[in-house]
Amino acid sequence: MDKMLVRASSPMIEGGVKALNHETDLKLAEDAIPANLNMLEGMITIDPDNALLHTYAAQAYYGLSYGFNEDRRPQRASAFYLRGLKHGLTALRIKGARNLKNTTIADFQQQVNNMGKDDVAAMFWTASNWAKWIDMHRDSPEALAQLARATALMQRIIELDDTFYYGGAHMFFGVYYGSRAPVLGGNFEKSRQNFDRAREITDNKLLIPDLLQAQYLDRQEQNKKDFHRRLTRIINAPKDLMPELGLQNQIAKRKATLLLKRENQWF
Repeated sequence: MDKMLVRASSPMIEGGVKALNHETDLKLAEDAIPANLNMLEGMITIDPDNALLHTYAAQAYYGLSYGFNEDRRPQRASAFYLRGLKHGLTALRIKGARNLKNTTIADFQQQVNNMGKDDVAAMFWTASNWAKWIDMHRDSPEALAQLARATALMQRIIELDDTFYYGGAHMFFGVYYGSRAPVLGGNFEKSRQNFDRAREITDNKLLIPDLLQAQYLDRQEQNKKDFHRRLTRIINAPKDLMPELGLQNQIAKRKATLLLKRENQWF
């Protein structure tokens, strides 16, 4: 009976996610997420084999880390990304995947190739948490060795539905190709193409693609003018530019302000 009640609550959770995404008061959103996470964790305790709940938890931990902890409390953010990753991997395990973190790359790729559209959400939030956790542990060879797995998941998402979560996989590849020099595997043209595709998907109303392009590609190219222009546009963008993602755009504004303060340090 408890499991039935939990599963009947799924539409309520989805409605809560949508409501939170509309929120433009960052303090209110930051205060709300932990309570929602506690509720999710409680529901998962009742229904541990519910892949959808684990996927929601992976998304929530990512949002809590990226939006409210990464810039001020990196160690806390890293721990939350790891929690999100574990929930994402659990969701994929429930859906049929096996030992994704430790199996051989060949077997991992074969399993990813067999994943379909119903797996996209779990794949995306797994890969998003994985990639951010790796990014926060760049000095660790063990962490960097896992990047190929996050990349394979994102590539499969591109193949199945490149518009998922507002072109999030394209933003990943924009950073992937734009954050490294060409001699180290970077590709500035591919980076621009992916950021452009993300902007196309959101009709240039989501501010995150510009934020990431300034933070990674513009810095790598030492393009101070573009860096300044993009971040200034974000800060000056209207509050209601994309109401359904008002929270993400407010987070982008705050992050853009922090990045601009480091302009003279980086250029």
